[in-house]
Amino acid sequence: MDSINKNQPEHNLQHLTNKDAVEKIKELIKKSSTCFFTTAAATGQSAGTRPMAVQKTDDEGNLWFLSAKDSHKNMEISMSPLVKLYFQGSPHSDFLFLEGSAVITDNKQIIKELWEPLLKVWFTEGENDPRISVIKFTPAKGYYWDNKHGNAIAGIKIMISAAIGKTLDDSIEGKIII
Repeated sequence: MDSINKNQPEHNLQHLTNKDAVEKIKELIKKSSTCFFTTAAATGQSAGTRPMAVQKTDDEGNLWFLSAKDSHKNMEISMSPLVKLYFQGSPHSDFLFLEGSAVITDNKQIIKELWEPLLKVWFTEGENDPRISVIKFTPAKGYYWDNKHGNAIAGIKIMISAAIGKTLDDSIEGKIII
């Protein structure tokens, strides 16, 4: 069975490293800052996977989260720092998978930097809530699926492709290596 990519007349594979990888991570997370945060060890009802919102993506590609010190997630990270993140920016593009390691800190300066009022839903005492911790996720590798020219062009190419019976997919995908 031939891969759909063999029918693709356009270039649709582009691996990214270093600065290009970090820029793609930042671009895709800007479109969807919520991910499924999956820990290697699973101790709670979440089976090791739960939705989390990225508070910040820094210039090295590290992702920063706020978390409760007493959460299953923090316990699981302390057992094994290996973490996988799954993002979906739209129904048809902006997909990102990252694999890396996480460390937990309770650095008050970082908490203050990452704090936003909506977080009071989970941390009722505000940014000084004693339960707040910071998770720094450092990606090592990943994979992305996107389109090259935006959803409107991709949609037009799909309609033309269906009408003429030729693959005109506007997708781009590749490995991310930090």
